[in-house]
Amino acid sequence: MLNLVLYNELLKSIDNFSLEQLVHSLGHCGMKLASSENNTPALRRGAGILDAVASSPVPLTAAMLSRSLGLPKSTTHGLLGTMLELGMLVKAADGTYQIGQQIMRWAHAFLNQTDLIRAFQEHMAGNDDLRDYAITLSVLDGNDVVYLACRNSQKPLGFTFQIGMRLPAAFTATGKIMLGALSDQEIQQHLKSQWPTQLTSRSVSNLDELMDDIQQARSHGFSIDNGQIRDGMFCVGVAVRDFSNKVIAGLALSLLENEAVETNIEQVAKKLQAISLALSLRLGAPAGFQQRG
Repeated sequence: MLNLVLYNELLKSIDNFSLEQLVHSLGHCGMKLASSENNTPALRRGAGILDAVASSPVPLTAAMLSRSLGLPKSTTHGLLGTMLELGMLVKAADGTYQIGQQIMRWAHAFLNQTDLIRAFQEHMAGNDDLRDYAITLSVLDGNDVVYLACRNSQKPLGFTFQIGMRLPAAFTATGKIMLGALSDQEIQQHLKSQWPTQLTSRSVSNLDELMDDIQQARSHGFSIDNGQIRDGMFCVGVAVRDFSNKVIAGLALSLLENEAVETNIEQVAKKLQAISLALSLRLGAPAGFQQRG
């Protein structure tokens, strides 16, 4: 039995995640849709029903599903009966249909098999690009970022990233890019407590300065920490998204200040964006998701 909180969170996520995308993404779990050249109409119609039930703002009856999908009533009833039997849908007392726990189990398996940290570690193990730079994975936790994983550089930075380490989000590249995915009002809510103590003379000292950095990050699709957590160290940050297209983590690349010329920053930012794209797609992000904003 799924944890109730997890079930509710997954159910909310379904609103922003097409069930056809879910069925397609479950290819990671060994389930693959047939190609368009050799498809299975019943499977596609079933996916269409699931998508309609999940995305509808009101509960749907069999008649409503039949009309909205342009399916014969007999076909709709046959598909619904099979999907009820398999636990993919449940039928309410008023005759409407809701997503069943079998879909939640598949979604849970998909999420477990595309675990964020494991995805980062496996991708970086097979990627020798940017080997001269430290690359970290972190998540936003209140006013801080928490570091989950790291591939350290072969060159000394004078700073060691450790798993579990916390730093003020306002000063870090990943913090700025993850905060930038929120609305301005949400950013203010995140930072409504006392402003963090500056780590260097370059650390932003107030919300207005932070918002300037965030606006630049939103514009360019990557953020910059220009020595705000350690003198002489620059960091570039990009976002990682999940299957609901939500920013769930940040990747940062750290380099020495003398390497942080504009052309080099742009080059490493593009390479880091390619890594974040690969991780995001592995986590189920829509293929056309936007890196900016």
